[in-house]
Amino acid sequence: MFCEGGCSCGELRYGLKTKPVFVHACHCRLCQRLTGGAFVMNAIIEKDAVELLSGTPVSHRLQGGSGSDHDVYFCRNCGTYVWSEYHRFPGSAWFIRVGTLDNPDLLAPDVHIFTRSKHPAVQLPTDVPAFDISYDREQLWPAESLARLKAMKRAG
Repeated sequence: MFCEGGCSCGELRYGLKTKPVFVHACHCRLCQRLTGGAFVMNAIIEKDAVELLSGTPVSHRLQGGSGSDHDVYFCRNCGTYVWSEYHRFPGSAWFIRVGTLDNPDLLAPDVHIFTRSKHPAVQLPTDVPAFDISYDREQLWPAESLARLKAMKRAG
């Protein structure tokens, strides 16, 4: 197991069997509203690389800033959002909320997106790519991540 995480009350626990494909720090207004913070860090990982250890998440469908639906999964007991499924994303993937990991320091953002709406108090690092909206995966993702995405597309 690469790492484990869960909700605030401990009822919902999960494990990641491998490192994520890629990690986004999203600064869009929807992510700010959902988290109550300045941004969210989402670790993209194959659904079959996430093992549910305890509890059963519930979900709710929301419309994102792009107009596409996404489902948010959370603990039925305490309401902590643990992951999302973005319907626009090609393939069978979860977007794990890095802040729900037992050791969130294991993962750093590979990219900052939707920085056009970032909170003015947030200073972005100069050594991590940042985009006003989004980016071209083919140009930014490493070859291994692109290969994993191709496998997710086949599975999804």
